[in-house]
Parts: sequence; C-alpha cells; structure tokens
Amino acid sequence: MDALTSRHLLTLHLDVAFGAMLDIGHTPQGRRRIAPILGGRFEGERLNGEVLPGGADWVINRPDGVMVIDVRLALKTHDAALIYLTYQGTFRAEPEVMKRFNRGGLLEPHEYALRVTPRFECGAEAYRWLNDLPAIGVGEQTAQGPIYRMYEIL
Repeated sequence: MDALTSRHLLTLHLDVAFGAMLDIGHTPQGRRRIAPILGGRFEGERLNGEVLPGGADWVINRPDGVMVIDVRLALKTHDAALIYLTYQGTFRAEPEVMKRFNRGGLLEPHEYALRVTPRFECGAEAYRWLNDLPAIGVGEQTAQGPIYRMYEIL
C-alpha cells in the first residue's frame, strides 16, 4: 500500500480556561503547564455530543521550542454514552511565531502545525468500534480553544 486512506470522524471544539492555567514551572522535560478544559462539543457522521467539564491539557514547552500536548477528556454522546478521549501531539512553529503564541497571540493557520494522535475508550456497545480505531487529528488555534478535525485511518 502506497498511501493511507482516511475519513472524517469528528470535529472537536474545546473551551479552554486559559486564564486558569497552572504553571508548574521548568522541569527536566521543559516548562509544564496545565490548561483546564471547561467543555465543548463534537460532531461527525457517527459521533455527536458534548465535551464534559473536568478535562485538561498537560502541556510541556520543550527547550527546542516544540509544545507537546497531552489531553484527557470525557465525552458524552447525543444518546448519553460516555467516551474517554486522550490525545497526544505537538504544536510546532518557527521560534518568533512560538514566542507570539506563548504571549497569547492568535496565529494564522499557515504559521504552525498542530497534529495529534487520539485514542478512544468506550464500554457502550454502540461505540465499542472506537476502542481499536487508528486515528489522527489536525488542529486549529482559536481564542476560545482549539478545534480539531479527527480522521479515522481506514
């Protein structure tokens, strides 16, 4: 096989409490911060619902300028199934652009690359197909929080 095939799984909109971020400080891995997620929503052909409050992004800004993302969320589908979603990835930009971002600036989509690898866990029969699903996500920065378009790898 020469190419991967994918299809849109969901679009995830997060409401992040940027003003309530915890700054753990500089650790051996880099600057550790925790960004609380207040909620949000997701929609797709087979998945729709809300992001429950209580999740967070355990961010590390590495010394090489890359921001490492480690998000954990609880989702509630339109039919009340609960799904655990975790994703890891990176936010990459040129050093001057990253400085602007770290000061709270909004960037143009062409200035950065936000990529994640999501993993889902669900006990509800209707959504067990998510448990072994390979997926990738592409993110976009907004003032309210990121928007991710996640794709199932076929």
